[in-house]
Amino acid sequence: MSQALSQHRHISFTAHYTGYIWYRMGISHAVFATSKGKILATVLHPLESWAEKCVGGSMRSTLKQRHRMIDQHLTQLIEQHPNLQVLEIASGLSPRGWNFRQKFPTIEYRELDLPDMARIKTQALQQLDPHSPAVLSVDLFSSDFKQAFDVFDPARPLVLISEGLINYFDPAMLLQLLQAICVYGQGFKELHYLTDIYPEPVKHKLAKLIWSSSKLLKWISRSAFGFHFTQPQQAQDFFKQAGFEKVSVVQPQQYLPHSTLPLSLSEQHLGDLVWMIHAQLKTAPINAVFNLPHLALADYL
Repeated sequence: MSQALSQHRHISFTAHYTGYIWYRMGISHAVFATSKGKILATVLHPLESWAEKCVGGSMRSTLKQRHRMIDQHLTQLIEQHPNLQVLEIASGLSPRGWNFRQKFPTIEYRELDLPDMARIKTQALQQLDPHSPAVLSVDLFSSDFKQAFDVFDPARPLVLISEGLINYFDPAMLLQLLQAICVYGQGFKELHYLTDIYPEPVKHKLAKLIWSSSKLLKWISRSAFGFHFTQPQQAQDFFKQAGFEKVSVVQPQQYLPHSTLPLSLSEQHLGDLVWMIHAQLKTAPINAVFNLPHLALADYL
């Protein structure tokens, strides 16, 4: 008798790992944690512990930082706009949509991912709540991406979220994604984009080791994973080039209890392994011709 194939076989190893770490952090549910994720977390635990002691950070510590920063900023936006709408792209096994729908039942929160992941995530969500909306599935790099925006009311503010995504794209692909968000989001009352990003670790004592690890991740994930920016201003300029008007770069060092740094944008790379970006779209229409070649997201993750 042939062995049944696991429904999780198409999930990337990084999604397995992050999904299980969120579960171990106590912010997720068992339906989003896989046995493969548990194995990866167990195997990597000694290395992660060493990195936290000797490097000052690890994959799991940056997962915690980026998730909390995005959650904090999303909560602030909901407090300002109780009728907020949220679209989380490449949501994977993230518990954020489930958590925020429970905490803020007045918001509209939808998730988007590749077809296999969208199906698995929808099944998991509906185990928790049969009324959970289906996870959307469109190609971020085709004109079909507009269909995700059509689900929402343009008279209400919209927030897009991505986590653990944009470092997997080369600069050209990242620019294309940001331009698509600006073009398809220009008709909304307000549009915000919250995302994490890993800067080049130029301020870190073990920068060469981190660089080598990133090359290994690039090879294992068969992606274009890389570091695009060494200074916050470079990230600001890049997002503004795509069409965003206001761009803030948040560094965890700014939030430390002993920090005397302002919470506004710092001009210097403070040495953190991960940043969060909050970009806001121009209110004026964007007069630009924007062509979207059909490129599958799966080719870049």
